[in-house]
Amino acid sequence: MNRPPTLRSLALGIETLSDWINHATLILGALFLILMALHVTLDVALRYFVGRSFPGTLEIVSFYYMVALVFLPLAYTERMGEHINVDVLVGRFPPSVQLALYLFAGTLGVIYFAMLGYQGYLDALEATASQETAMANFTFYLWPSRWALPLGFGAICLAIVANMLKAIRLRQAL
Repeated sequence: MNRPPTLRSLALGIETLSDWINHATLILGALFLILMALHVTLDVALRYFVGRSFPGTLEIVSFYYMVALVFLPLAYTERMGEHINVDVLVGRFPPSVQLALYLFAGTLGVIYFAMLGYQGYLDALEATASQETAMANFTFYLWPSRWALPLGFGAICLAIVANMLKAIRLRQAL
């Protein structure tokens, strides 16, 4: 007979899914960092030795690499508890109050990032439908980079929920 999943197993499943997505977005961010370093290094080397550079380096670095580097690893940073937090006052409260405040802050965080992710999703849909481009000496498509925002914000929402579930399971603020 199949038993329905318990709340604990569901929470652990969400944590596992979040960890998988966080590592995937971190790896993507690292790949974009490596690509950016190689691209800029080759551009500088070409300019120094040949007197010419790659066309569109500024646009590619600004609109692709940097956007991916900022938004994709957000969830990993959240899940690892490495975002900036100040708990001078909260650290003096009893553990139950700390947990309640942590869950309240997590709820606000999920709402905030979900709104940003939803708007980013709408913007990405619109940019994709219109094949958004930037002014350059060539056709430079912006629309693919627009998808980094909803992906990053969705992943951080899941990471916050996973951290909240972990805090509930451990009965302490993280």
